[in-house]
Amino acid sequence: MLPTTITADLHTLLPELFVCVSTFALLMVDLSLSQTRRGLVHFLGLLILLGAAVLTARDMPSVPMHAFSGFFVRDVASDVLKLGMYVVTALVFFYAKPFLIDRDLFKGEFYALVLFAMLGMMLMVSAGGMVTLYLGLELLALSSYGLVAMDRDNAIASEAAMKYFILGSLASGLLLYGMSMVYGATGSLQFDAIHAAGGANMGLLLLGMVFVLAGIAFKFGAAPFHMWLPDVYQGAPTAVTLFIGSVPKLAAFGMAYRMLESGLGSVGMDWQPMLAGMAALSLLIGNIVALAQTNFKRLLAYSTISHVGFLFMGLANGGPAGYSAAMFYALSYALTAAAAFAAILLLSRRGFDADNIADFRGLWQTHPRHALLVLFVMASLAGVPPFLGFWAKLVVIKAALDAGMVWLAILSVVCAVIGAFYYLRLIRAMFFEDAEGQGPQLQSDSHLRVAFALNASALLLVGVFSEPLLNWCRLAFAS
Repeated sequence: MLPTTITADLHTLLPELFVCVSTFALLMVDLSLSQTRRGLVHFLGLLILLGAAVLTARDMPSVPMHAFSGFFVRDVASDVLKLGMYVVTALVFFYAKPFLIDRDLFKGEFYALVLFAMLGMMLMVSAGGMVTLYLGLELLALSSYGLVAMDRDNAIASEAAMKYFILGSLASGLLLYGMSMVYGATGSLQFDAIHAAGGANMGLLLLGMVFVLAGIAFKFGAAPFHMWLPDVYQGAPTAVTLFIGSVPKLAAFGMAYRMLESGLGSVGMDWQPMLAGMAALSLLIGNIVALAQTNFKRLLAYSTISHVGFLFMGLANGGPAGYSAAMFYALSYALTAAAAFAAILLLSRRGFDADNIADFRGLWQTHPRHALLVLFVMASLAGVPPFLGFWAKLVVIKAALDAGMVWLAILSVVCAVIGAFYYLRLIRAMFFEDAEGQGPQLQSDSHLRVAFALNASALLLVGVFSEPLLNWCRLAFAS
């Protein structure tokens, strides 16, 4: 019989334990299935997400719960982020299935790697110390490298995976080196002890903080650490780009919050200006370079860089209002990015990837309802009211103003106007340009169509009724 403390610790980790054990079971089941019965793996993957969501929502704590000597923390913030991960990952499974089948990539490895990556993200957002955070980060990173390299016959995907692996390893090394210096300055691996230690050895602590910020910026894809993002987004299979371009942003926010506020909050006056600078650089580079892109996946990559700039604006506030705004932005962006890449998957088929803006020409003529849904997605990305993206931008701009960063708020508004232009290019192609030949053709998979319709419609409905979600984010940082 296990001691009471161990039992309580395991109960706190119940969602993570469930995902871990269930994913290993899914791998075992996949080994015994024939190619024609791989649909069962898809169903089991969705069932695992549902089970994890039930376990997370059922025991959501009103006060933070700690396990394993404080190295694991379960609170409202972590549970909100986990629920967001489950929803977006479920959308990834729905969207990816027909794409994987068409390209002979419909294998259990995809679902296992995605679930293991999600397990790493769950550990990241619940990390109470640097060991747990780094463990989750590496689990996410290794799974992501494998996903990008899934299509072994695609030389472009292999090149993208190699770039991702090399630069990702460099960023992980920088982060680990920064953590070691923070440990050397404070004598602890736990975030609360690091926070309490303050400036015991200020020079070493600040140097470690710089390396930690560099590692966080790379995982977000923020400028000037964004060099991997466009090549990986374009080179990876679109189903994989859909995943790495949406769900990990939630984990990256969780990692930034745990490291910067829970751990390095005592030197917040030093890292806040650095975050604001990276936010400005990301806004400028992301929006300006995106103007020159004709490949839709590459355009979305630079769009991601600009959106990370908005998210950093909330983090740079350094207070509960800023963190809640940044969390709201991360949730909104993950939902919107999933729909944006799904728009590509809906027009893709065996032997053809609709990853250029020109592939959307005349969509209004051939499939007007789908064109309208894609319009919803682009409007949300551009921040057009009353879509979800507008309210997300509004709360982070307000957080920047509350922190006295008027210059950054003005820059973000200017960059948002610039960003609207390249989204309008896709809208113009859909509504005002003639289709070539038969025009764009949609995937026949009904589940994919329904999931996309719900996802795109939610960007309008949740935008109109955004207050409950925003209040949930505020509750996560109320104490």
